[in-house]
Amino acid sequence: MPTNTDHHTDPTAQAIIAKMRPLIKSLRQHNNAYYVLDDPQIDDSEYDQLRRSLVELEAAYPDLIQPDSPTAQVGDAPLAHFSQIEHDIPMLSLGNVFNVDDLGEFMRRVNDRLSDAQQHPAYEMELKLDGLAVSLKFEHGRFVQAVTRGDGKIGEDITQNVKTIRNLPLVLDAASDIELLEVRGEVLMPKAGFARFNKAALERGDKPFANPRNAAAGSLRQLDPIAAASRPLAFYAYSINQGLPDNIATQSQALAWLNDIGFTVSAVQVVADLDAAQTYYESVLAQRASLPFEIDGTVIKVDSLDLQQQLGFLSREPRWATAYKFPAETVMTIVNSIDWQVGRTGQITPVGKLEPVQVGGVTVSNVTLHNFGEIQRLDVRAGDTVSVHRAGDVIPKVTKVWTEFRPADSEPVTLPKTCPVCDSPVVLPEGEALARCTGGLFCPAQQQEALIHFVSRRAMDIDGLGERWLISFFEQGIVKTVADIYHLFEHQQALLTLEKLGEKSVANMLAAIEVSKNTTLPRFIYALGIKGVGENTAQNLAQHFGDLPEIMAASIEALEAVPDIGHITAESVHEFFRAQHNLEVIQALQDAGVQWQRVEAAASEGLPLDGQTWVITGTLHQMARDEAKAKLQALGAKVSGSISAKTSVLLAGEKAGSKLTKAEKLGVNVVDEAEFMAMIAQ
Repeated sequence: MPTNTDHHTDPTAQAIIAKMRPLIKSLRQHNNAYYVLDDPQIDDSEYDQLRRSLVELEAAYPDLIQPDSPTAQVGDAPLAHFSQIEHDIPMLSLGNVFNVDDLGEFMRRVNDRLSDAQQHPAYEMELKLDGLAVSLKFEHGRFVQAVTRGDGKIGEDITQNVKTIRNLPLVLDAASDIELLEVRGEVLMPKAGFARFNKAALERGDKPFANPRNAAAGSLRQLDPIAAASRPLAFYAYSINQGLPDNIATQSQALAWLNDIGFTVSAVQVVADLDAAQTYYESVLAQRASLPFEIDGTVIKVDSLDLQQQLGFLSREPRWATAYKFPAETVMTIVNSIDWQVGRTGQITPVGKLEPVQVGGVTVSNVTLHNFGEIQRLDVRAGDTVSVHRAGDVIPKVTKVWTEFRPADSEPVTLPKTCPVCDSPVVLPEGEALARCTGGLFCPAQQQEALIHFVSRRAMDIDGLGERWLISFFEQGIVKTVADIYHLFEHQQALLTLEKLGEKSVANMLAAIEVSKNTTLPRFIYALGIKGVGENTAQNLAQHFGDLPEIMAASIEALEAVPDIGHITAESVHEFFRAQHNLEVIQALQDAGVQWQRVEAAASEGLPLDGQTWVITGTLHQMARDEAKAKLQALGAKVSGSISAKTSVLLAGEKAGSKLTKAEKLGVNVVDEAEFMAMIAQ
């Protein structure tokens, strides 16, 4: 590696460096052509000769090795873990639009916040790359740090892995006078590299990645940088967040400068109006399949950086930019069979087993059919040809059954009479679409799901005790109920015999279990997995009754008096605490040391909104919904998640949907954001 010796005045050193620099430049260009563009410009033998020439020079003059040499991008020693790094400037997400009308609405909102002289600004458009967002820092032109987006405020330090990316410039001569330059962009795995990588994985007998994005994310989370270096990753820059040169006034100029100093950037175009933006979007959509990498839309940003600053941010996204997403892809495939799964609440869910098919870049082989009512509505059968749609590029859904292609011997699907797991009777209440197993806590499927839910982050938050280990412990009989988790320390020696569960992992797991004993009442109620009781309902139960004995003793009528609880949920809570087995488990948890503080209800008497129940829906622009909820509660209101006859007021933000419709039908008072802001300002 380079030493601190000053070689600037040494003629011999300068001559050697002058030989190294062209080789480095050439190798970087050919790395980019091969790994990023899948368009090699020279034969492998020619590339090897160039690399060998550089290696020989570096071997002869090790103190002159350049910090951006491709030979240095091979990875360092393995890491024990990733450090947590707080972003200087939060890494926010983008809002989404899905059609030209939504895009026009976005532009209208921008204009509404600008003066008459600033109306109809130019917009910069670029490709929305489907990778992993990272933030890079350079000090005086030298790469020093890479951090993932994380939760937007804190990410993981992946410097050693990012350093191995072949098209990433590690030294920026043009930025040597900038004390701190922060560049943000996307790390992705190009399609060609992804295909080569998966082919090699299959040849080794390893499991291939499902899509390039997962491959990129998995590569960056390798604790061994040498392993990360073997992955064909690329970095595409999309913004400068610190260290912006004074002569740059627009987003398009910023990207042009980044391109000039050595970064790879995606296709960029400046558009003047909605029509031009739509034309660019459609042209990109037409080219999508031929691009060297996966994209899921375009990004549109106000081009002027000054106007970006003026427009500012919402709680989680900028007001001056949005993602114009491509429509989710829809493809046809065949339903090979329809199986039934049992959830932790006993719900029997039909799952269509599909002929595997690529939908939106992901291989889909299973699709939920939600409930027996949905099967009857679609009249979907085994052997049917169906259209599968990935709604929002996330959840596969059957949208159409092609009955004209139906096999002659197909038969309608019937609801199983007994649970496929425990053989208990299956019931479908009259007028409902959801069938349930009556096996309750005795059904192994429900017991496993109850365990997984109990330890989850929003429940008891037992880090290190994941689904894999819980199922293993359950199958071995070590853990049967959630109370058994708190006796795992009695099985410490048995745990140490399990493959891939070492002494440190066991110690961390037991420590996390011990920490979880001190919880809160809302978390504990939610962790019990009572049907119909989510986080908000658990919070409302805790605040209304104060402690668990009062909830356990409450009648159905008393439970119905709690905000956000209707008759069905009240019955569910009441029945849960009448089951002797549940009471025994709760007592066992408390005997094991699980505890919480009694919830003291905040005094609301005399407050302006005392006795009122509010619901919030739609998008608020002047504050986050959590902030609005806190302000309402501070004024004495109860905040519910659903509209009912008990609702006093609906706060309807932008794009309020079904809740607004229901409120109007019920005659509930509706206020918009402007009225709400005026009210709390009094």
